[in-house]
Amino acid sequence: MSDEIKQLKLWTGNHYNEGIGRDDMFDKLREECGVFGVFNVPNASSLSYYGLHALQHRGEESAGICAVDTENGSRFAYHRGMGLVKEVFDKERIESLPGSRAIGHVRYSTAGESKLANAQPLIFRYRDGDLAVATNGNIVNAPEIRKELESQGSIFQTSSDTEVIAHLIARSPKSFEEAAKDALQRIIGGFAFLIMTNDKLLVASDPNGLRPLVMGRIGDGYVFSSESCAFESIGAEYVRDVQPGELLYLDADGMREDRYAEVERRATCAMEYIYFARPDSDINTINIHSARKRMGKQLAMESFVDADIVTGVPDSSISAAIGYAEQTGIPYELGLIKNKYTGRTFIQPSQELREQGVKMKLSAVRKVVEGKRVVMIDDSIVRGTTSRRIVNMLREAGATEVHVRITSPPFKNPCYYGIDTPDRKELVASSRTVQEMCEMINADSLSFLSQEGFIDSVGGNDGAYNRGMCLACFDNDYPTPVNEESDKSCSC
Repeated sequence: MSDEIKQLKLWTGNHYNEGIGRDDMFDKLREECGVFGVFNVPNASSLSYYGLHALQHRGEESAGICAVDTENGSRFAYHRGMGLVKEVFDKERIESLPGSRAIGHVRYSTAGESKLANAQPLIFRYRDGDLAVATNGNIVNAPEIRKELESQGSIFQTSSDTEVIAHLIARSPKSFEEAAKDALQRIIGGFAFLIMTNDKLLVASDPNGLRPLVMGRIGDGYVFSSESCAFESIGAEYVRDVQPGELLYLDADGMREDRYAEVERRATCAMEYIYFARPDSDINTINIHSARKRMGKQLAMESFVDADIVTGVPDSSISAAIGYAEQTGIPYELGLIKNKYTGRTFIQPSQELREQGVKMKLSAVRKVVEGKRVVMIDDSIVRGTTSRRIVNMLREAGATEVHVRITSPPFKNPCYYGIDTPDRKELVASSRTVQEMCEMINADSLSFLSQEGFIDSVGGNDGAYNRGMCLACFDNDYPTPVNEESDKSCSC
């Protein structure tokens, strides 16, 4: 190992994972956050801790929980910190957050926003008491609303767009419920909101259902989560998905269902099915693992290649690789192994350090791939640098051929709804042909799943446009108005 590598510490900044998702040698897309809420269940903060731990894959940079002590004046108690859930919270910290109501959040940051002030839930004081807000997603028109509010005297405490909705609620002369409904009707984008006061919990999904949000039950209480996998960890029973444009009010009288917007076009993010969600989660009643297996099978039917083994890039592509192997009869093998404990490595790495960093995170199993023709299954190609490094890693381990198969259509367009994506000019599929990309990543062949094949593999509502999914990253057909010159940074 060179002296340059030896002299560098393994992460920069004040906490593990600070800035993860930026300047990473793996050019994967980053989901920005996950939310978890508990209403009318004892030890709500403990349940939130376990729920957030299950959602850790949706945000590894900061975590927070706000609880309401319903037996002692309904006071807010909260804690937020930088790092993983298990690093931010310990037994004593959880015990300092008593009560039967709580909301929690895990977060990735975008460029320039790696700081505690933007960790959620965001907490505010307003005329009717305390207000806590946690969200997953992005408010497309937040810059315009923020500018308007600042001209009227609002002073923002964070650079997070989530703060916009708190100001809209606080400035309204109406009741909390009506003010919240008015605020939600003003914002455009993809979002899942948990908004808590001293005596109420409000739950809302955007009018297109872009960001996932599910509801569960524990006894007489309710839980809400970005993914259903979190329910298993706390023994909750899945009830249903929160519907697009739906608004739920929970207070001492129970839960009341309402709407703040009608559904014009259901458009759940396609990348949830392809990459972001955990395999044991269900979105719109569709199991993620099963959907990814079907993607792999469909990919095999569309782009078969004769080979000796099939392997998937961990972790999101394993299910699809199994499906590809089952369809073709080619054996599935663990040709690539992921080390889950490296975090972010270097802030400004040289090429040598980047290659070393890749090997710290991912390893080829030489005895499995050596002398073999390998089909490598991955979920997407963003800039292309990751695919090239993994292909070369397999070749260095002795693979005689490497055929790359991608379980999504080419990713050509940026996302404005809460996924941290590069600009269009940095997305390799936006400017290169499949053959050019194949040469760029040093593969023997490259194929993507067709858009029609992807839609059929996921399933969903037969009568809905694109079966109820947003495919804008593939076809540039955004379900809401977007300004391509605007900042895509996530509200989280």
